This record gives sequence, structure tokens and C-alpha cells, in this order.
Amino acid sequence: MPALERLSGWRIVATPGAIDDARWLGDDVVVLRIAPDEAFGVGASGVEVDDPDVIAEDDRGFVGARLDPSDVQTLVAHTDWKLPTVAGELAQGKIAGVPVKLVMGDRALLVTQAAYAHDLAERLGWLP
Repeated sequence: MPALERLSGWRIVATPGAIDDARWLGDDVVVLRIAPDEAFGVGASGVEVDDPDVIAEDDRGFVGARLDPSDVQTLVAHTDWKLPTVAGELAQGKIAGVPVKLVMGDRALLVTQAAYAHDLAERLGWLP
């Protein structure tokens, strides 16, 4: 059964071009482009952005779970939208009525705000 765990990383707000060129520090950083002017680097230990008005903060307000393909398939019953199928593709929407981000890959990454963790886990049957 998947488990949601606290994610660490850096969140930035900057011009779209500055985010495109941002240099994320750390190993195996997964960048979630939340909006054209906002991104969260999961696993980042820092970020370098060429934008004088950038807002860059260490952010621990998200939780996530790595999902096997069979786990991803169980999400279908809890969504009204088509789940992404291409590795690296990010989709955002509600799963089980909770706002999430889902990045596909060998092991997909499901992310939600920490405040919603209990509700999501409960609705997906992930609580013991």
C-alpha cells in the first residue's frame, strides 16, 4: 500500500523564462511546473534563478508517494480526468476530491499539499 511522505524541496515564483533556465541544486530533482510563473523542485537543496524579483523558499508543505503502475491504475476509479501516460508528463486535478499533481514515470509521483494528506490517504484506502 502506498504511503504519503513529507517532501522537501524548493519552491520558486519568477518569470516563466527565468524558471525555464533555473538551475536546481541536488540529485534526482523532479521539477513540478505548478503554473507558468511557479515551480516546485522536489528533492532540490537549492535553486539559482536569474530574476531580480524571484521568490525562492525552502518548502516542506507537500507530501508525495511513489506509485507502481498497478497503484496508478487504482487511481482511475477516483478521477474524472484522463491520467497522463507519458514519462515526465505532469497533470494536475482532483483525485478522490483532493487536489493533486501526478508525474508519470517508471514509478509515478503523486503529490498533494501536506494539509490534504490525511484526507487523500483515507479516501484512497491507504490508512491502516
